[in-house]
Amino acid sequence: MSDHESNESNGSEFSGFGGPADEPDQTNPSANPQTSPDDGPQTGPAAVPAADQSDDQGDELDEGDEFWDRESVLVEISAEGRPVDTEQGAVPAAVLAQGRPGPGGRKGPSKPIVPEWARSRSNLYLLARWWVRYGAYVATYHGTRSPKYAAKTAVWAPVGVAKTTGRLIRWAWAEEGNWGLRQHAATRGDAETWLKLDRQRQRQAIWRWWVTVPTLMATAAGLAALVLLAVWWVQVLAAVVLVPVLAKAGQGQDRRITDRVIEGRVYRKLTADLVRRGLMSLGLAGINQAVAKDPTALSFPSEIHRDGPGHLAVVDLPFGVEATDVIARRGRLASALRLPLDQVWPETDRSHPGRLALWVGYEPASVMPQPVWPLLRAAETGKRVDVFEDFPFGTDPRQRTLLAALMSRNWLFGGQPGSGKTFALRLLVLAAAMDPRVEIRGYELKGVGDFRPIEPVATEYGNGFDDATIAACAAMYQWLRTECERRAKRIAFYAAKGMCPENKVTPELASLNGSGLHPLVVFTDEVQNLFTHKVHGKQAGEDAEAVIKLGRALGVILIIGTQIPDKDSLPTGITRNVNTRFCLSVADQTANDMILGTSMYKNGYRATVFEPVVEAGWGIAVGLGKPGSYRSYYVDTAAAEKMIATAMVLRGKAGTLPEAPVQRETVSSVDLLADLLTVWPADQEKAWNADLVVGLAELRPEVYGGWESEQLTAAVKPHRIAVAQVGRRIDGKTVNKRGITRADVLTTINNRTTNRDQGRSKPDDGDADGLSSGHAA
Repeated sequence: MSDHESNESNGSEFSGFGGPADEPDQTNPSANPQTSPDDGPQTGPAAVPAADQSDDQGDELDEGDEFWDRESVLVEISAEGRPVDTEQGAVPAAVLAQGRPGPGGRKGPSKPIVPEWARSRSNLYLLARWWVRYGAYVATYHGTRSPKYAAKTAVWAPVGVAKTTGRLIRWAWAEEGNWGLRQHAATRGDAETWLKLDRQRQRQAIWRWWVTVPTLMATAAGLAALVLLAVWWVQVLAAVVLVPVLAKAGQGQDRRITDRVIEGRVYRKLTADLVRRGLMSLGLAGINQAVAKDPTALSFPSEIHRDGPGHLAVVDLPFGVEATDVIARRGRLASALRLPLDQVWPETDRSHPGRLALWVGYEPASVMPQPVWPLLRAAETGKRVDVFEDFPFGTDPRQRTLLAALMSRNWLFGGQPGSGKTFALRLLVLAAAMDPRVEIRGYELKGVGDFRPIEPVATEYGNGFDDATIAACAAMYQWLRTECERRAKRIAFYAAKGMCPENKVTPELASLNGSGLHPLVVFTDEVQNLFTHKVHGKQAGEDAEAVIKLGRALGVILIIGTQIPDKDSLPTGITRNVNTRFCLSVADQTANDMILGTSMYKNGYRATVFEPVVEAGWGIAVGLGKPGSYRSYYVDTAAAEKMIATAMVLRGKAGTLPEAPVQRETVSSVDLLADLLTVWPADQEKAWNADLVVGLAELRPEVYGGWESEQLTAAVKPHRIAVAQVGRRIDGKTVNKRGITRADVLTTINNRTTNRDQGRSKPDDGDADGLSSGHAA
């Protein structure tokens, strides 16, 4: 029996792949290592099909085809010499390298007693769920077609009776095989042989007729008794059993009573030969050249086995070839395996850069259902979240949970519209809300209210992309920068008392009343609207960069999301310092690397493969262990509101529920022109912007703090106040700087007052426009 046949006899299509490494075939010298009496014993690779041979097999490997399918190849390792001076009981490294003898004396590590797919409860659950879903689908599919099957069975059952009776009579005549021989003897004129063959046929026919006739009579009598004497349920049971059997006997070989559930292979059986052929079709010279010289250059250190809802093949690539080279050609690999792109997931193995872990799912990831977010179930029971501990954030293609963290981290989310960026970002804020110690502040600069459920537990919240909201958001970043300075002093205070050993916020300090070091989560969605703002953008970017650099150790967590990742909407100082990133669907390589980091696209981590809306929530995560593809959990607005209701109860008991959101005083809520007159130098008609912004910052630091000359220029532009060069003699030299004139400010204020007064008196002028005062109002 060939290897392939032995594999096929193990069970269904989804049975485990491969088996233990095969022993050398003692009956086939060509399959064993070649030895020479002159050279002494030598070792060589087991027979593996070359690239051109595997390609000739075609796209489909039929179950009856002969082909070599070995997951691993044993190569004897010749030790240079015995180690000396080993400690008592120590195991030499050479012995460890070769492995202990396994079952049957085979060298190498023994097979695990419990298979990989049965080692975890989640794998068993996923496997059972797959079989239940598949069984239910097959039952439903055939159930809807049962009337057609019944009609076909009724037609083919009489044909089956006739065919079965005819076969039985032909068997009783004993002519099969004998008639041809008699005809051959008659053609040659060999009467003696003809008579011997005829006597042999008669001897066989006599006892066969004695079997056939009683059998037919007993069958006829049984059918008559069944029809005339048996109770109805026995008749039904007999019909259910006999009629399909007779229909099966009556149908032709090219006809089917039941329809095929699946016309093609939805999940293509993963074998070592398919993996080799797929890797050799990538066009990597390092693989093709190495395999051409040594067929064992592609080896399998472990068997292909079930892993979650799919199968895993671990491959050692040729020397000098990195797994990232294969990951970058994931599309070609999926094409070689004839599978959808989101069903093939290559990644690097932790052992070394040249080891590839190729996982192939039972079905595409886009149609694979995702489990419910565990924190939703925790919220139903009133269980709180500890932000100092990791919590579930998403799942990878194998349905393994991705754990996220908040403390000592800053997050960057990026993705084009419809990628699921906002809902992924909201997961972190919802998790933070379930910890009563956490203070939440944030703005969504999109204006649609995706974060509206968070408002009851937020100390500060804003929604919109108007100038007032953006100004308030910028003011929050300015406050946040000063908050970091305050927290740094508190850290130094507690460090001097021995309560902060690593000079960063600890769970004990976060829980200490009055410490002022509680975790502070600040989120901003669509942050590009802030960073590209003409007035507040530059300063907000600098403040955000400072917070990202300083806040990690101070208990400040900054979470930002953007649709437009470029140098203008996302300053490079931010992207260089954010330590955790999640890039969802983006349009090009530039956006991909702006979020994930330089060369990530080249290394195969490409969020461009995800389709918006269809694959919403899928992205590349960096900073949470090994980079890879993950799908964030989906929590709709109704579920988010239920979580916040639980969070409000927890915060109410802890006394941390905010009474009213903070209302920040911004440029739009104060009178900039009046403030300019307040700080205007008394002896100057024309003032430099640089001097005015200093006075404004001293007057209202929470509004104008950090302003520069360019920001004042942009702020007075809507008032149509001209900004020009203002010359002044200093130390005998003329110095020119941009500034404004006091008369222009006064004129603008007077015009504004006049227009306001006219607007108030206009309704009392009568109905000149044909409108009543009520309508005009």
